[in-house]
Amino acid sequence: MLDTVYRDFGTGYVPRWHADIIDLAGAYLASPRHTLLVALDESDPVSPVAAVAALDSRGPVHPPNPPWMAERYPNGETAQLRRVYTRPGHRRRGLARSLVRELVDFAAADGGYRSVYLHTDPAVPGAEAFWRSMGKAVCDERAEMADGGQGIVHFEVPLS
Repeated sequence: MLDTVYRDFGTGYVPRWHADIIDLAGAYLASPRHTLLVALDESDPVSPVAAVAALDSRGPVHPPNPPWMAERYPNGETAQLRRVYTRPGHRRRGLARSLVRELVDFAAADGGYRSVYLHTDPAVPGAEAFWRSMGKAVCDERAEMADGGQGIVHFEVPLS
């Protein structure tokens, strides 16, 4: 996950955005409504993590997201997909798609979620196309906000 924030996002570790990466157990394993999935490549003993994906019950917050996003996707009722990442050597093999499907199944089985939400940075190669294949864009800040917002695209993935 730290590879993502340094290599793909170019931001480096920013505590207010990435604290969950440092405390995975607290963020994704302490609550029965949250989860973290890890796909391993057992043939690589040095770096066996091929892909990760997580889900929690926190919706988008305003700011920095548009206020109506926070209202539409409230905490507790929203399963937010987070940290969906596949290492470069493992991409285009269906790992992320499989992990996301498992997370959506997890959210559906919970019974308390009414939507599955995520946001992505379209500057990350392949991210926007992948999420458009999985769900529906509900806000493209680049086109819908006068100043372009954060340049983020917000998606809803079908819960069924």
